[in-house]
Amino acid sequence: MQAATLPFSSGWRWIQDGLDIFKRQPLAMLFWSLMTGLIITVAYLIPLFGQMALIAAMPILTFITLNSSRNIIAGKQMMPGMWLAPLRDREARRSLMRLGMAYLICCLLGGFLATLPFMNELVAAVRTDGSIDETALLQAIRGPFITFGVLYLLISALFWHAPALIGWHRIKLIQALFYSMVACWRNKWPFLLYGVSWGAIFLAAQLLANMLVGLGLGTGVVQLILTPVNLVLAAILYCSFYPTYMSVFGVNYPTQDPTETPFA
Repeated sequence: MQAATLPFSSGWRWIQDGLDIFKRQPLAMLFWSLMTGLIITVAYLIPLFGQMALIAAMPILTFITLNSSRNIIAGKQMMPGMWLAPLRDREARRSLMRLGMAYLICCLLGGFLATLPFMNELVAAVRTDGSIDETALLQAIRGPFITFGVLYLLISALFWHAPALIGWHRIKLIQALFYSMVACWRNKWPFLLYGVSWGAIFLAAQLLANMLVGLGLGTGVVQLILTPVNLVLAAILYCSFYPTYMSVFGVNYPTQDPTETPFA
């Protein structure tokens, strides 16, 4: 698989393309945004095992998201039965499950490696009577959080394109991880702009909430206003995944009509 090297501005272009996909079928993608949020909420209600299951399911959720964008671009109206259709392929489903387990293992390993150097500080935050020194704990977890953040960037690069490479192209897991890493490295500056832009967008939404609270609106009212805004932003974010893949790996389909999808 040949990965294109794109200009810095492509990071913002991916967001614009995601918005264009969203505008074609906003209700369908809002439904998926709502369902994804519900899945995340339920997962966090189940201590430890829920979060682990959610991490392992991320490649499958990503693959469903990519297929929905593919169908929308192809002009197909997303119907209820179409969301899980990509998982009917037994080989693709098994490969994505293996990818999910690999993702879970990498995240757990990353968490272990990020925490290990700071174990003394973390243990010191626990007093002899078993109570926790909250100030010391907050200071102690700063190092692991920063370290894991750096490690997670590497993990994300490994797995970013892997669901599409495995689900659509039947590429073996190790090869898919390698191709994804190479593609992300070649396009590190567009991905930097992409990540920073989304961070700024969600931060602006939070600042808007704080401003509304400062103007005297109740927290419940602000939450009522911001919930649909966050759902729309999440839906556009999900729609933008497809352009990040096609703009990088679409070079493998030079004869493809630009109005069509090579996977239809």
